Amino acid sequence: MSEAFNKLANEAADARRENRVSDAQRLWRAAAELSRQSRHRRQLIEALKGCGQIERDMGDNEKALPFYQEAAALCREEHDALLLAHTVRHLGDVYRSAGKLDAAESSYEEALRIYRNHQEAAPLDFANALRPMALLKEQKGQADAAKPIWEEARRLYEAANVSEGVAESSKRLERLAAKR
Repeated sequence: MSEAFNKLANEAADARRENRVSDAQRLWRAAAELSRQSRHRRQLIEALKGCGQIERDMGDNEKALPFYQEAAALCREEHDALLLAHTVRHLGDVYRSAGKLDAAESSYEEALRIYRNHQEAAPLDFANALRPMALLKEQKGQADAAKPIWEEARRLYEAANVSEGVAESSKRLERLAAKR
């Protein structure tokens, strides 16, 4: 069954890259159903996140939300801290896009808490969790709270050698400084 799942997941990812959204949606849903039948949780988590991402691509955060919520619940049962952090960060993105800012903040806080306390956390994953928290703080009008988050994100993007992240963080920090 794992081979069948991998085939579906790869085809779904290809369809998404090729902007064949309905094909990607169908393939991720088939992968999720296959995973449910085989009771393979990690594959189901991946498929649910794929389903959620496609709904986000189609601009429907409300439809994406239950996929990410279920994936996060399964991650908690798996006791995989880094998988949970990655998943709840994406859940936070869905909440933020849907205008549910308090729920987004709670998700980002959980992801950041995990990354801060996990020695194996990749700097890029950590930076990618800091970025939406900083955006959220700005969105909520909390510029003073956003600044140190952007600074930390910039340091981590530098450590990961991601020039786009460094540039965005620097630009945001300059804009925040100019508002003073």
